[in-house]
Amino acid sequence: MPVEVILPKVDMDMATGRISRWYVGEGATVKKGDLLFEIETDKAAMEIDAPASGTIRDISGKEGIDIPVGEAVAWIYAEGEAAKPAKDAVADATPVQEVVPAALAPVAAVPAALPELAPANPGKPSNGTRATPLARRLAAAAGLQLDAIAGSGPKGRIMRKDVETAIAAPAPAATIPVNPASIVSRPSASSQPRPAPQRSAGAAPLNFAWLRQGEGRPIVLIHGFGADLNSWRPMLAAGPVDAPLLALDLPGHGGSPRDTPVDLDAIACDVEATLAALDVGPALLVGHSFGGAVAATVAARGHADVRALALIAPAGLGPEINGAFLQGFVRAKSEASLTPWLRLLVADEAVLSKPFVNATLAQAADTELRAAQAEISDRFFADGTQTFDIRGLLAALRMPVRVIVGANDRIIPTSQSLGLPGEVARHVFAATGHMPQVERREQVLKILLEMARV
Repeated sequence: MPVEVILPKVDMDMATGRISRWYVGEGATVKKGDLLFEIETDKAAMEIDAPASGTIRDISGKEGIDIPVGEAVAWIYAEGEAAKPAKDAVADATPVQEVVPAALAPVAAVPAALPELAPANPGKPSNGTRATPLARRLAAAAGLQLDAIAGSGPKGRIMRKDVETAIAAPAPAATIPVNPASIVSRPSASSQPRPAPQRSAGAAPLNFAWLRQGEGRPIVLIHGFGADLNSWRPMLAAGPVDAPLLALDLPGHGGSPRDTPVDLDAIACDVEATLAALDVGPALLVGHSFGGAVAATVAARGHADVRALALIAPAGLGPEINGAFLQGFVRAKSEASLTPWLRLLVADEAVLSKPFVNATLAQAADTELRAAQAEISDRFFADGTQTFDIRGLLAALRMPVRVIVGANDRIIPTSQSLGLPGEVARHVFAATGHMPQVERREQVLKILLEMARV
C-alpha cells in the first residue's frame, strides 16, 4: 500500500505551512530518510525527509501556498506497486504518524544551494519568490507584489524590513529581486596586511547550504576534520532557530573540492570568498575542532565581516591531539572498524545515532574523499601533533569570543583551553566529549543564538 507523505506539525501553534521547495520530482526514487521538501513556518524553515522508500507519486502539495497541517502532499509507492488515482490512494494508504525533520544525511542528499531567483514577471504569481512568511503576509495586506521587492536576506530572500521599506516608499517601482550572486561585499582594505581573496561574483569555492532561513545576523557554521556541513543538523533539532544558518564544507570535505590546502590562511581565503559571493554580511562565525582553527583565522584576517566568534572544542590551542583517532578514522572502511573510533568523539555513546554512523560510513566509502582527508591530516596533524597555533590570533581579536569544550574530550585535551585571554568566555560541560554541539545541543544552540542577537 502507498505511504502517505503529510505536511508535519513542527511548531506547537502551527496550523498551516508552506512548501518553499521540493527537492524531488514526480516519479523520483527515494530512500527512507532522503530529503523531500522544505517547509516554512512563522519562525523558520525546516527540511522534511521521506518516511519510506519507493517512488514519489501524486505530488499535490504546491510550493508557496498555505497547506493545512496533516494534509497529504504526496505518496510513496513501493517498488513494483501500481500507481492509483489519488482518491484511491487515500483509501488504501498506510498511515504515517509523524514525519520528522531530516536528520544527518550524506551531503549528496542535500543540494548545495537554494534556487536562484528569476526576474519578475507580471504574468506569473509571486509564490515562487523567496520570502519569509511574515513578509508574504505584510506584502499581501499592502497589495504589493513580491516580485517587485528586492530581498536583502540570504539568497535574496525577502524579509519584513524589505516589505516595510517598499510600503514606506512614496512611489514604489517594480524592480528585479537582487541576486546575491551578483553582489560581492567586502570590508575596507585598511589595516589589512594580507590581501583579501579576489574572486568573481558568484564564484563560491566551497560547498554550502542554508540550513535555516530567518531574520537577523547570520550564523556561519564550519565543521571539523572528517565531517561535513550535515554534522550540524542534530544540533538544530534542539529547538527553533530564528536566525539564518549557513553551513560550509571545508576543502577536502563534503561537496567541496578535494584539495589539500597549504595552510590555514588558504582555507580562510576560501571561506572569505564563499561568504563574499553569498553577500553574507555581518555574521557570527562558529567553528568546531579543526573548523574552529579555521574560524579563528578568518576572524583574525579581518577580510570577512565577523562580529563574534564561537569555537567548539577548537584545535590550535596546544600540540597534543589523539593521533591514533585521526589515523584510524581515515583508514576505517566498515561499520565494525569505524564505530570504535566514533565512540571516542562522545562521552555518551547513546548520542551516536544510526543516521550519524551511516552518513559517516558513506563518506568512508568515497576513496577520493578519504585520500584527500588523509593528506590534510598529514599536513596539519603531522606525527599526531597540531602543527598550528591560534592562541596569538585570539589574543589580538576585538570581538566577543566564546570557547565551548567538553570535560571528557578524548580527541583534544580539555586543558588546552586554559590560559586564554581574560576577554574570552569559556564554557566547560561535564560528562561531554569532543562534540558538545551534539551532546549538549540545547545549551550550545542557546549560546549561539544569544551571541547572534548581541
